[in-house]
Parts: sequence; C-alpha cells; structure tokens
Amino acid sequence: MSFFPSSHARPHQARRVAVALLAATAACSTARTAPAPTPAPTGGVTLEQRMADPRVGLRAGLHDAAEVTSNLRVVAKAVSPQGFAGITNSDLAFTGNYVIQGNYNGPVIWDISNPADPKLVVALECPASQNDVSVYRNLMFMSAEANNGRVDCKPGGVPSPASPDRMRGVRVFDISDIRNPKLVANVQTCRGSHTHTVVESPADKDNVYIYVSGSAGVRPSAELARCSTDDPTQNESSSLWRIEIIKVPLANPAGAAVVNRANIFTGLTRVNSHGLSEADKEAAAAQVAEARARGGFVARNPNTGADMVVGFNIVRPQLDSIVKARGGTGAPTAADSAALRDNLQAIVNRVMTAPVVNGAPIAPGRQCHDITVYPARGLAGGACEGHGLLLDISDPVNPRRLDAVADSNFAYWHSATFNNDGTKILFSDEWGGGGGPKCRAGDQMEWGSDAIFTIENGKMKFQSYYKIPTVQTDKENCVAHNGSLIPIPGRDVMVQSWYQGGISVFDWTDAAHPQEIAFFDRGPVDGSRMVSGGSWSVYWYNGAIVSSEIARGLDVAELVPSQYLTQNEIDAAKTVRWNYLNAQGQPRIEWPASFSLAKAYTDQLERNRCLSAARVSAVRRELEAAERASGAARGQALQKLATELEGDARGSCDAPKVEMLRKTVNDLMRPVAM
Repeated sequence: MSFFPSSHARPHQARRVAVALLAATAACSTARTAPAPTPAPTGGVTLEQRMADPRVGLRAGLHDAAEVTSNLRVVAKAVSPQGFAGITNSDLAFTGNYVIQGNYNGPVIWDISNPADPKLVVALECPASQNDVSVYRNLMFMSAEANNGRVDCKPGGVPSPASPDRMRGVRVFDISDIRNPKLVANVQTCRGSHTHTVVESPADKDNVYIYVSGSAGVRPSAELARCSTDDPTQNESSSLWRIEIIKVPLANPAGAAVVNRANIFTGLTRVNSHGLSEADKEAAAAQVAEARARGGFVARNPNTGADMVVGFNIVRPQLDSIVKARGGTGAPTAADSAALRDNLQAIVNRVMTAPVVNGAPIAPGRQCHDITVYPARGLAGGACEGHGLLLDISDPVNPRRLDAVADSNFAYWHSATFNNDGTKILFSDEWGGGGGPKCRAGDQMEWGSDAIFTIENGKMKFQSYYKIPTVQTDKENCVAHNGSLIPIPGRDVMVQSWYQGGISVFDWTDAAHPQEIAFFDRGPVDGSRMVSGGSWSVYWYNGAIVSSEIARGLDVAELVPSQYLTQNEIDAAKTVRWNYLNAQGQPRIEWPASFSLAKAYTDQLERNRCLSAARVSAVRRELEAAERASGAARGQALQKLATELEGDARGSCDAPKVEMLRKTVNDLMRPVAM
C-alpha cells in the first residue's frame, strides 16, 4: 500500500481504450437467515472464514436464486415493469413517499408509502445511460452520457456523428405531477453526464447547482461549440480536467445552464495501480491462447508487456481502411489480414498510452466519476478515477481542492461518503468498472474495497480498508459501489451495494476497524456465465433500506435487532424523517428528542462498558418511569436523571456519549419534545 498527496492510479481513458481492444467475454426463491458472523475488521478476516460465510455457494437464478440474510429482513422484491425489465437499473433518488429508480430506458417511479408493497407509479421511456437521477423540490434531474440519448427522449438514437438532436448532459423534469413528469430543459455538457450531484447552497435559496461528472470523450465542436480537447495545462477553455457546474433557477428551471467549468486537477500526479489479479492474468492468457488458435488478432499491451486479444471493433475498421487504400471493395482478403498483422503492434502502441510513471502529471482525460457534497459542512468528496479529493464548496460555483490522496491498491476511485460529523470520509474503489468478478477467493481484500480516512485540519489520513468478508464466484460482478449512512445515533453505520455481492451494513465508528453487522445476498443471476446483476445502489430512507437491483427490480429491507444493533437504536433511526434524499447530497442527520434516542445511547454505553451494569440498569428504570409519567411528574423524573448523568460523565470512559444522553434527557423536558 502506498499513499501520495498528489498521485494517480492509471488513466481512465487508456483503460476505456484497453477495454475496447480486448475481446469481450463476457417468483419464488429459497431464502435463509444466517447466524451473524463473528465480527472482524476486513484486514483480520482469513480466507477460511470467508469461504465459510453463508453467502458462499448460493443457487443461481434470475427470480428464483437462493438468498441469505443476516440481521436484515427483506420485506419486498418488486420486479421491473415491462419494457424496462432486462435493461440496467441504475441509481435512486427519493421524494416524499416515492423512490425514483434510474434505468437505461428511462426513470421508473415507485410509491413506497408501504415499503413492504411498492406500487409502480410510472415508467417513462427516455433512453440513455446511465440515467442516474436526483431530485430537488418539484424537479427531477437525470444524467445522459451515451450517444443514443435524444433531446426529445425518443428511442432510436442519433445516427449522425454530430447532431443537435443528441442529448449528452443533464435533463431537467418538472415532477409537480409525479405521475406525469414533464421535460423542461436539456443542459448539454462537453463530456456528457455519467453522474451528477445536486448542490444546495445555504447562502443561495433562489438556485440549486449541479456538479456534472462526465467521463466520455469530449464532444466535437461541431455538435457543441464550446467543447475543446486542448491541453488543459495550456488552455483554460479546454473541456478536460473540468467539473461542469449547472445553475438551476428555481423560479425558471427551463433556464438551467452551465455557469462554470471548474478545474480541480491542476498539479496532481500519477501513481501506479496494482494491475491484474492472478485470476485475471490466467483468464487473459486463456483468451489469448483461444484467439491464436482460431486465427484471431493478438498484440502486446504496451502498458503491461503482456499479450492481449484485439477486439473486432478495432480490427474491422482497420481492415476496412486497408481494403479502401488498395482501391478494393467487399470483404478483406487474406493478404489484407496479413498486412494488418504486420502493422497491428504499431497501431496498438499509438492508441494506448505509455506505462504510467509515478510522479508524472496526470493524463488530460482525468475526470471525477462521482462527487458527494455535504453542504452543511461546506465540503465535498470527489471520487476522481485516480484520486480521492477533498473540496471546499462554500462557494458552490467555484469549488476549491483542499487535499488529494491516491493509493496503489485502488484502481478506480468511484464514490465517497462522509460520516455525519464530517470528520471522516470513505471512498470506494470500483476495480474492474463494475462488470467484473472482484470478490473471488484469490482477490486481495484491499482491492475493490473501501478506504476510510479521518479528516484532520483539512487533510485526509488513511485508517483502514473495508471489503465484504465473503467469497463470490467468477460469474458474479462484485466490487464496492454506492451506499449511504443509516442514522443510528452516536455511530457511523452505512449500508452499501456490492453488485452481485449483495448489500452490506457495516459500522465504521472506529475508522481503523470497520465491522460488518448485517447483509443480504442472492446467488448469481446465471451460474453458467457472467450476467450483470446485483445491487447498483442501496440507501436508507425514512426507515427503509431500498436497493436498485440491476437485473431484477427494486428490493426493500429493514434492520432487525442483533448483538450489534438494538431495537432502541433502530427505533431512534426511524425518528429521522426526510422530505427527499439524494445520497450524493448528504443531509446533516439530526435526531429529534425521544425516549428511543435516550435508550439507544444507554444501550451503547452498556455495549462499550462505559457505564457500570448497575448504573445502566438504574438509568433504564428511570427512563421507563419517566416515559410512563406525564406533566410535572415526568419533568421531575427527567430532571433528576439529568443531574445524575452529569456525575456519570465525569467517571465514564465515554463522557461524550454520556453527555449525548444527558442532552437528550434535558430536551425531553421541553414542551415540544416527544
């Protein structure tokens, strides 16, 4: 492991080219509840423990796969509607009693008033990828990056290489009538919108801002005039190294427009990443051998020195150009193929970048994959392909980089999550791009994991990794992906998607020792071949854990008490209610005063043994008595307990937690308290 304050993994653009060069490989269910595994930090889990995990060996199936849960209860499994089933489900956003699910064919809106029985509201055809969604008041925003997106949302794509009909950017919908979303604006951006982040400014109530993360190639200027592929170190108008920032006037959302293209990458340098695992090397070697046996095209990867298969999407246009150059027509001849073989290595060397050199400037194609903002703290976490960035967003139009880290164990910095205090940040590594099996027995636990940092004086300090402590098959795409905090008071608890690795709930209060406390997993979509599936994103919203299942639909789960989590902690979490949620726009969690909250803190003091057993019992008795009482009697009981807790804090190993309990007891004495 190595960390660098201004370093980099490897060029995403080069990886996209490499992927293009490589040949592609590409109802009723059985469920069981597993005993909770012995808690252990990721670094302390042995392969033997991982292999013994109940998630190993689950039967495959689309809607009849075997399932296993631990400390969760799955309450609903809604199947994607016709026309959207079999098409990739993507990210989630929440408004009121609704969840909006992105899908590559358009947004799907569900009513989750009853989380155990989601009802389809509308599925709006509007093809593009990734169609990630977010909301603000009566507005819905949706990302479009692929070339098939149209400004009118119609299917069919746009055949012309440059066309005013193509949509690559952020769409704005009016969802005042949730059953009938109205497209009001298409904001075009130079690299499309792979993801986007809604940014609320405490100082600006008239507008909302959108940070656009576009990872596609720069559009031709013939299609969008302001776009440029110039060297970003030489031309400030270049479209490279930029976050495109959209301003949305709330009184006139149709007037949404790009107002800045912020450069947060200047000065960053590279660091080598870990490269292929042993299993991936073996698979690549097998592909090369197979290609040679059938007369395919093979070349040496200039970045790694290993042979690789050159895909048909590269070979075909090269052969066509050879035929055209000799004035021929029709299919290429054997001589044409021989000519290509003679020149193939030189072509590959030109297309692929030179090997990454530690300390060299980052590639011009660098971009953020995702940005999570925490407006209440004026901070953002940029997961920017080869770096994790900490940003100051106190001026949302002009974000400023505070710190940057890179890690040789990380292949692709993908997403970020702050803890509620804003004193820690977690970054995920989407090693393999989400389409590969990266939770196999031989895969290192540091690869495709989460990296947890503390934030100290505006700088990030590495603490640990977290990866699901289990083993998945080579037919299951599995790597760290999207998640959110669960508002367990006094703790940093998160639920996270792992594609076909399922969903994992883990506690990272102790940043150096994260522990899994609950999970839900299915068997592979298909046990005979790799078929994409699993949880794209999973978020906690008003008591429910909602997961966007790529291949199946929408899952809803709830926490159940366990040795790691009490009913009081779950009940206290459920007192946190939001009118809307974009997980990449983290709200500050605030707990209303309740007896559940006081009991939750008491449970935690018992768990960490920072109050004696006798005092814990006494506090519980007094809370129960106060809850049964009313009026003056309740106030007197609570006042007595608050006074006692002042003394308890002085002798406790967790005085801050005792103070949280005392404050809650004091708040319960107020007339507005529950």
